[in-house]
Amino acid sequence: MVNSIIWFRNDLRINDNAVINYCLKNKRKVLPVYIYDPSTSLGSASKWWLKRSLISLNNSLKGNLIVIEGEPSKMLLDLVNKNSIKEILWNERYSKYDRSQDNEIINIYKNKEVNCITFHSCLLKNPQKTLKKDATPFKVYTPFYKQQYQGIAYELFNYNTDEIDYIDCDDKKQILKILDMTLRTEKWQEKLQDEWSPGEAGAQEKLKVFLSNGLNGYSEGRNRPDKQHTSMLSPHIRFGEISIREVAKAVENKNTEDAEIFYKELVWREFSYHLLYHFPHLVDKNLQKKFDKFKWLDNKDHLESWQKGMTGYPIIDAGMRQLYQTGYMHNRVRMIVGSFLVKNLMLHWSHGQKWFWDTLVDADIASNSASWQWVAGTGADAAPYFRIFNPITQSKKFDPDGVYIKKYVHELKNIPNNIIHMPSDYDIETLKNYGLILGEDYPFPIVDLSITRNRALSAFKELSAEK
Repeated sequence: MVNSIIWFRNDLRINDNAVINYCLKNKRKVLPVYIYDPSTSLGSASKWWLKRSLISLNNSLKGNLIVIEGEPSKMLLDLVNKNSIKEILWNERYSKYDRSQDNEIINIYKNKEVNCITFHSCLLKNPQKTLKKDATPFKVYTPFYKQQYQGIAYELFNYNTDEIDYIDCDDKKQILKILDMTLRTEKWQEKLQDEWSPGEAGAQEKLKVFLSNGLNGYSEGRNRPDKQHTSMLSPHIRFGEISIREVAKAVENKNTEDAEIFYKELVWREFSYHLLYHFPHLVDKNLQKKFDKFKWLDNKDHLESWQKGMTGYPIIDAGMRQLYQTGYMHNRVRMIVGSFLVKNLMLHWSHGQKWFWDTLVDADIASNSASWQWVAGTGADAAPYFRIFNPITQSKKFDPDGVYIKKYVHELKNIPNNIIHMPSDYDIETLKNYGLILGEDYPFPIVDLSITRNRALSAFKELSAEK
């Protein structure tokens, strides 16, 4: 029997996994491995999630997962030599760094009696194959969706995970010790355990709850942070604890507008990976090069106020506090806080990208980079530069009763609905009647929306006028 390494990365599940399907079909004896590479950037919230996800995966693998820390090519070579390995199997990832690492490992074993076999199990489609008819990549979402994803039916792998045949290896006994050493939990992360259940079982439960309670009304409800219409699956999908195909298949036969809109959100993730694959500089450079000349501001006080949820704009502050308290932020609010950072504060989108990367449990290299460039107007985007979200208008429309605001901005819990969206518009005595003193209990707005909007429009117009 052939001894094979299953190299887990962002596919931390045993169901509907192309690698496991291959091993069972071909009767491989397997050594499941996760390698924590300290040279890669992983945010604090993601480390918290990863630790618990690996514990869950190890349980699913009946205690046979090996977790080691180090440079992957060296760690794999050591395992190959110790365990008479003839195959190394993994699901591909799509950043420039990951692809370079994959190629390096494949080249190492080119002249050895070890086969490296890769699969595509982290996306609905291989981004190499999602090209336009002229063989160039898409830069606009709608034709990408219509030409590549509309009307597709998905099939899942069918196998019995109890039939996985494991290689006996002493290294597996060190998993908890290594996790405690490499993925240390910070104090602020302790509250995350009340919000989430990382792992495959937690992902399945989230999908079940969403299909029962959240999908109906999703097309409208997804924009309401005060309601429960989001799937909350994003961190589970990011770590591969549930197959993206399984999520898509769960809604493909619903034939409702809600199901179609939700499926389009899944394809938005695909679009982000399409961009990352074909434009790898998406992570750290403007996709539209003209923005390289844009004169961003550098106000550290404004950035800190934004990060702490102390801007004086309740919907912004609620979103930023939800992020820090739960490791998550409602998607509509992400757009609002993102627009405020890059348009009203005129701070570079990379500031938001880095903060989200560190604090989001669903921090995903493709979605995080593509979404920040989208909201900044510097990325792949058919929308014009003058798209600037007004946080007060957005708040009144999508959190009309202030339910979301009051949940996270406790200073405003006694403020009535007609005042809560912008307390600073009201006189001191009115606010005092509700127990609020601006400048003491809650900050005055750090910027004027009208002035900063016009400032941004002027700067963008000036840039667009340049030849």
